[in-house]
Amino acid sequence: MEDGYQNRTAFIKGAKDIAKEVKRQASKKVGRGVDRMTDEYSKRSYSRFEEDDDDDYPTQGSQDGGYYRGDSQAANDDEGGHSDSTEGHDEDDEIYEGEYQGIPRADSGKGSLAGGPGSVQAQQFKDIGVSEAERRKDQEELAQQYETILQECGHGKFQWTLYFVLGLALMADGVEIFVVGFVLPSAEKDMCLSEPNKSMLGNLSFNNIPDFLSSGLIVYLGMMVGAFLWGSLADRIGRRQSLLISLSINSVFSFFSSFVQGYSTFLFCRLLSGVGIGGSIPIVFSYYSEFLAQEKRGEHLSWLCMFWMIGGIYASAMAWAIIPHYGWSFQMGSAYQFHSWRVFVLVCAFPSVAAIAALSAMPESPRFYLENGKHDEGWMILKQVHDTNMRAKGYPERVFSVTTIKTVKQMDELVDTGTDTPVWQRYKLKIMSLTQQVRSNFLACFSPEYKRTTFMLMAVWFTMSFSYYGLTVWFPDMIKYIQKQEYESRTKVFSKERVEHITFNFTLENQVHREGHYFNDKFLNLKMKSMVFEDSVFEECYFEDITSTNTFFRNCTFIASLFYNTDLFKYRFINSKLVNSTFLHNKEGCMLDFSDDNNAYMIYFVSFLGTLAVLPGNIVSALLMDKIGRLRMLAGSSVISCVSCFFLMFGSNESGMIALLCLFGGISIASWNALDVLTVELYPSDKRTTAFGFHNALCKLAAVLGISIFQSFVGITKAVPILFAAGALAAGSFLAMKLPETRGQVLQ
Repeated sequence: MEDGYQNRTAFIKGAKDIAKEVKRQASKKVGRGVDRMTDEYSKRSYSRFEEDDDDDYPTQGSQDGGYYRGDSQAANDDEGGHSDSTEGHDEDDEIYEGEYQGIPRADSGKGSLAGGPGSVQAQQFKDIGVSEAERRKDQEELAQQYETILQECGHGKFQWTLYFVLGLALMADGVEIFVVGFVLPSAEKDMCLSEPNKSMLGNLSFNNIPDFLSSGLIVYLGMMVGAFLWGSLADRIGRRQSLLISLSINSVFSFFSSFVQGYSTFLFCRLLSGVGIGGSIPIVFSYYSEFLAQEKRGEHLSWLCMFWMIGGIYASAMAWAIIPHYGWSFQMGSAYQFHSWRVFVLVCAFPSVAAIAALSAMPESPRFYLENGKHDEGWMILKQVHDTNMRAKGYPERVFSVTTIKTVKQMDELVDTGTDTPVWQRYKLKIMSLTQQVRSNFLACFSPEYKRTTFMLMAVWFTMSFSYYGLTVWFPDMIKYIQKQEYESRTKVFSKERVEHITFNFTLENQVHREGHYFNDKFLNLKMKSMVFEDSVFEECYFEDITSTNTFFRNCTFIASLFYNTDLFKYRFINSKLVNSTFLHNKEGCMLDFSDDNNAYMIYFVSFLGTLAVLPGNIVSALLMDKIGRLRMLAGSSVISCVSCFFLMFGSNESGMIALLCLFGGISIASWNALDVLTVELYPSDKRTTAFGFHNALCKLAAVLGISIFQSFVGITKAVPILFAAGALAAGSFLAMKLPETRGQVLQ
């Protein structure tokens, strides 16, 4: 009986060790071994207590209780096997005698092992909360240490090299804004698309949207998509890689757009080109800011803005120098033509191509690597920055003293697709995972911590873009309207004239002929510019080598007339009758001729001056950004811009409108610089380009709305656009003061 009691005690002790090991292994997700041990132990326990209840002990073993002795011996062997794993365990890991049977401790409560799914979910939420808190703490420590490291690296050759490289990317964005607006008039004429016969672009009637396309708003739509897309991806795959991809897309489709012959295809290529360049602004500012110490950040980000101005100057100068020169062209038969405006489009792709080549030699942002747990990569780049600057300053012996940098705890789950998974499925899983990460990052911008900042910035970005882009496009349109009014005031009108046996071989311009009768007249080798014939009769007339611009025949009758080698196509004859008249060898395509057209030069010149006028504002904002702060710069510039809007009421001629355009642009640029710096500094590194891209996409949407609304008032009234712009700027300056000041703070 005593031996049986000892065996029973040994058995229970062994069972406790087995159950303890089962619990330990289960927490480590080692399923198979645990299941085998549990099944074996459960079988023994059931048999043991069943036989104990029946008081029927087996006798086929040895005399001293062979069955129990054998199992007891096995239990003792197991105990020896588990001694290493259980040695030094905490008292909290102890289990009481009934726990292995599934009975919880008295103090375990409802949420313990017996609690079911509720305990698992609670533990998961707890783990997520702990991980998020640890990640936030890591980010704060990294921000402080990173600022110290940048101080040690100094500001020198590396930052200035990166400044010019990223400046090319920003310059490409500035060029893109102007390209379509400059070339559309020439492209429409080259492709024989004028108001009466602009056919279709996709499913949209050109007759309904000429102003929309003439403003180049299709590019803004592409840039709106690109800003959000590439800004979001830059926080996941890296600043440098995202910028290279976006610039490559811009370069490829800019190149294609200079060769395509169809008008709709041209605009489609420019749309995709805009999608590519849309990522430039959000990525460039975020990328460059992560190489700048706090005392240099505001100033040098403002200096970087100058490249957008340089891009506008480059586009205006190239348009002025190239587009009006019709001789810079060639054609292959009648099917393919490459005119001067196509040369201009090709030249405008150079900044983007140069930026790609230069950026290929630059490293990724070390802050991005450290935020994503890549310590060694981040350390090597910071060492490169330090060594480059020290060598340039004449201190090559200085050693980079940092040995360890804080990295941020990663929360993303890795999905193991296995080697047997098809390639397409692996890419599908990666894309789905990346999409989910981008979505989570975007929604984090609206979390309680950043929600107020995000909504305030949205309002400021929208109001500034609505007023700035609306007015800057309204200015040139007003100038064109004033020119048109002045031109029409010089129009000569002839009524009921009868002309017989006369040869016209000189230029006919800006005339209206009503109810005329022309008999046996010859129109030879001449240009017709802004000529209108109404209710007139042409009998036995001969037209040869005619080049026309804005020339129409309304309600006219042609009797026995011959047209040879002219560009008088059918759309120029509005409600006209052709009786026994013949067209021979009509000119192929449409002729571009700027020899008598000063409007193109004027528009390029106005854009050139308007872009150049922001230079003083750029210089002032760069010098004062770190001295007076971002908020004062933003609000002050917005208020002064608001006041300057009311001076527009006094612009009644070309010179006055151009001067006011330069004034408004020079003042408002400081607001944009301050807003760019604020947006960079108000978000942490893992959300920076996502947030910037979203706000920049909203900016392009506001630009589309502003341009569309302001253009509708051209020639009607000045008061409404001015009041809209002034009200939007006043609201933006008021809301800007509610944002937190970031001057003197480390980059989050």
